Amino acid sequence: MSSKSVVISGSGLWTPDHKITNAELVESYNAWAEQYNQQHHAQIERGELTAKPQSSAGFIEKASGIKSRYVYSKEGVLDIDRMKPKFPQRSDYELSQQAEIALAAAKKALQAANKSPADIGAVIVSCAYTQRAYPAIAIEVQDALGIKGFGFDMLVACSAATFGLHRAYEMIKAGTVGAVLVINPELVSPQVNYCDRDSHFIFGDVATAMVIEGADTARGEHQFEILGTKAVTQYSNNIRSNFGFMSRAQDVDPYAPDKLFHQNGRSVFKEVCPMAAAHLQEHLQQYGYVVADVRRWWLHQANINMNLLIVKKLLGRDASADEAPIVLDEYANTASAGSMIAFNLHHQDLQSGDIGVLCSFGAGYSIGSLVIRKL
Repeated sequence: MSSKSVVISGSGLWTPDHKITNAELVESYNAWAEQYNQQHHAQIERGELTAKPQSSAGFIEKASGIKSRYVYSKEGVLDIDRMKPKFPQRSDYELSQQAEIALAAAKKALQAANKSPADIGAVIVSCAYTQRAYPAIAIEVQDALGIKGFGFDMLVACSAATFGLHRAYEMIKAGTVGAVLVINPELVSPQVNYCDRDSHFIFGDVATAMVIEGADTARGEHQFEILGTKAVTQYSNNIRSNFGFMSRAQDVDPYAPDKLFHQNGRSVFKEVCPMAAAHLQEHLQQYGYVVADVRRWWLHQANINMNLLIVKKLLGRDASADEAPIVLDEYANTASAGSMIAFNLHHQDLQSGDIGVLCSFGAGYSIGSLVIRKL
């Protein structure tokens, strides 16, 4: 690869109009659980079914740090006779919902980078879920923006955003294209099991985007040089989502709880935290930096307790909100977009020469990071 400097020259954040607080979610879930327990009273008494437990806003905040979340569609989520969002089906000739939110974030990133669609050579849509297998959402977005070149989707669960940035960085280094638009349209709410007390509160919807290009062509007001990337994957069953086209052939309910998002949260916490801390320390050492050199940590926003523990392992103390900003209290877990939201909301105050780390971690297991420097 060439020695050409690669930069993040612009970023964008799209936030849905609809917000659901913990209190709203709990009220709906508890009403549904009470109805379920009444309807299945005899089976519960015989031990054939387990009664659904009640929840509370306090439980959610203590377990996760989440206070609210944004959703593309609020309709249906709080309806105890539905317990899932309602998305009107669009025809093949209408813009898909995921392309719609991807475009909103992409346009903001292009504006921040002072770029037009004509400047972009490739589009990567990297996220936890795409709403269809093909044609790629990235190609749909490429067409809607009028971008020449190519586009593709990539799925790496909660590390998809950083892995997408890695591919963009490599393309620029290799001279494949001059600029890449990386978009993370996280439309996660349809995969949430709103009837599960331990996971119904975790996710929210959002879309983020970044423009990656060579420093020689960058014109954005806030530019960050990508000093290097690092990724690792290690197979684990502790976070899964089994919904897919195979469900039809297997003659199973595609909406069964095991087909939606589910996890062994305690094992994830125990295994991923030390793995992520070690990964980040090793990544910094590759470029001659130590933890104390990092001005800001933009970490994956999955769980407040994970974030606090990982940074404490690195710093040897609690981090301030300025050092490691938290956005999951407002946005909840937004799959791969969490660290991108944190970057979008907390990067303009950095000074030239400041070092920052973007990191995501999640199902796979997968961890992706970028060491960046403000220009």
